[in-house]
Amino acid sequence: MLRLLSLLLAFASLSTAQGVPQNSGTSGQKHPFTFEDMMALKRIGDPQLSPDGRWVMLSAIDVNLAENTRKPHLWLVPAAGGDAKQITSGEAGENRGRFSPDGKSFLYTSSAVGGSQIWIEGFDSASGAPSGQARQLTSISTEADGGIWAPDGKHILFVSELYPDCKDDVCNKARDEELVKSKIKAKMFTRLFYRHWSSYTRFKRSHLFVIPPEGGTPLDITPGDHDVPSFSLGGQDLYAISPDGQEVAFTSNIDEVEATSTNNDVFVVPITGGTPKKISISPGSDSTPLYSPDGRYIAYRSQARAGYESDRFRLLLFERKSGTITDLTKNFDRWVEAFTWTPDSSAIYFAGEDRGGSPLWRVKLSGGDPEKAIPDTNDEPVVSPDGRTIFFSRQSVAAPNEIYKASLGESGAAEAQQLSHLNDAVLSQIAMSPLESFEFTGAEKTKVQGFLLRPPGFNAGQKYPVKFLIHGGPQGQWGEEWSYRWNAELMAASGYVVILINPRGSTGYGQKFIDGINGDWGGKPIVDLMNGLNYVESAYPFVDKERECALGASYGGYAINWLLGHTTRFKCMVSHDGMFNTVSAFGTTEELWFNIWEFKGTPWTNPTTYKKWSPNQYVTKFKTPTLVVHGQLDYRLDVSEGFQLFTTLQLRKVPSKMLYFPDEGHWVLKPQNSQLWYKTVGEWVDQWVKK
Repeated sequence: MLRLLSLLLAFASLSTAQGVPQNSGTSGQKHPFTFEDMMALKRIGDPQLSPDGRWVMLSAIDVNLAENTRKPHLWLVPAAGGDAKQITSGEAGENRGRFSPDGKSFLYTSSAVGGSQIWIEGFDSASGAPSGQARQLTSISTEADGGIWAPDGKHILFVSELYPDCKDDVCNKARDEELVKSKIKAKMFTRLFYRHWSSYTRFKRSHLFVIPPEGGTPLDITPGDHDVPSFSLGGQDLYAISPDGQEVAFTSNIDEVEATSTNNDVFVVPITGGTPKKISISPGSDSTPLYSPDGRYIAYRSQARAGYESDRFRLLLFERKSGTITDLTKNFDRWVEAFTWTPDSSAIYFAGEDRGGSPLWRVKLSGGDPEKAIPDTNDEPVVSPDGRTIFFSRQSVAAPNEIYKASLGESGAAEAQQLSHLNDAVLSQIAMSPLESFEFTGAEKTKVQGFLLRPPGFNAGQKYPVKFLIHGGPQGQWGEEWSYRWNAELMAASGYVVILINPRGSTGYGQKFIDGINGDWGGKPIVDLMNGLNYVESAYPFVDKERECALGASYGGYAINWLLGHTTRFKCMVSHDGMFNTVSAFGTTEELWFNIWEFKGTPWTNPTTYKKWSPNQYVTKFKTPTLVVHGQLDYRLDVSEGFQLFTTLQLRKVPSKMLYFPDEGHWVLKPQNSQLWYKTVGEWVDQWVKK
């Protein structure tokens, strides 16, 4: 689906707790972070380098709170440094900009005409500006997105969602029009995945199409009743084109029951269509294929264990001529995330979470383990055509993504330089707090990492209330990362100490640490969380342990529900999209592989584990005032989980409220809904713990 800065733990004992200046008040005219400040920030990403290496194109999303919209546009920044400039400004917005191989044009996705479609516009590299009139390349009724150029410039590949039994766009258009006109809205399901993430099935499949850049009729090169590419919530493309422009590699899951399978595989097919050939062999997930520039290899991410979406992501190398597969990260106990080749095909750079950060790593094809190349929290790497510079996005707890670059050499990378500065004006007015790392002993004497944020205008002689945040996943992590949905700086800005613990199950600490939560949701991870809070209370004298509120979403919501029945130490709680009843959660979720793995079977094959770790078994001990939050369109953890919890709290006469979003899923994304979320959560916490 989908960061963080690596901090030394040697100084994270009591000495760390006391190592920050005793008074860190705001300076100059800076003010505490506000929701309005956060909405004024541009959401930057997707850096793309021009073929001549002179320009970096990026996408920047503008949020209009009054209009309740988020709109992307394309920007350019000189690779050598300089001011960024916006190059598209259509009313519908534009994203996924991609330069043509000759650098004389670029494509993008826009909904200006006929829904989401691929557009092409000329580009003058000398001036760094569009040239000529933008033209619409696709007009397919099923819409188009995800466009990429073939390296030879002869084709453009894109994704469209269609009815698998339709042979042409005429059929697809007629089917869609018939559904719109029909007064009957009922659906007949004959298999699982009848709904996924935040929408019910439309009985369509994603397919890959190719079209000449001059235009014409798109060709479906992956026909059939399977999604190509597989479902994804973001990240690196799940398909690529060979350097000679003759072959496409893609990701698809062809298992009979997709709802219980993580078995994505990598296939190759001629760009003109034909019979796909599977090249991956793992029973786990294989995805994100990327050809080496010399065409000899396909690199891809792979997981070894079937049915486990949080197994270690390895970087595998498929030699196209011999079919030999090599694991480049055999001894690397971290996840491989977004990656890119060097232009000479001798090495790969990739992002990989590590102890609250996400450094960039380098692995050479000639041998050896991955080496840390660039620290901090980085993503989306791309190397310049001459191999001398790497460009990437970077974020921290105090700043959202900007584009950075670093010089590359045989001994590693030079210090990174910030290239884009689109958010500097807003951030320069805000008093952000630095993230502090600490370490403590968790369950089974395991060392666990946590983080802390002090409020702006901090005074060491004052006691502060606490917001204790529990992350979701559960395979995720807190650290030097930015979030618009659970922003730690915004949580601290109203006068709170914010505590963030990475318990068992968190990423960035090795696969054994991740696996420690499997079948043990209310066990070791909860001990880790409570031990971390105990440590903070003893090590930081400014923490008021009598005024603490616990908040969490997804697994964090589950943890809140579990804690409701096991402790009364908190003055209030916030449970967002949390699992309340493990059995009903199984029956209403869509990606069944997750529950089957985490609870070691189904409710009928392993009822003991489901009952043991179900928060609803402990409702007689619920006493803590709780705010429940849930979205109607959340099909990962059905809204009924929130309703069950709220009903229980009300009947038990526990002070409680429920914030219900009829138009949101697992994540609250609409700007005004987000504003309401922060306002409601903030007021709830203030009500119970802020004097």
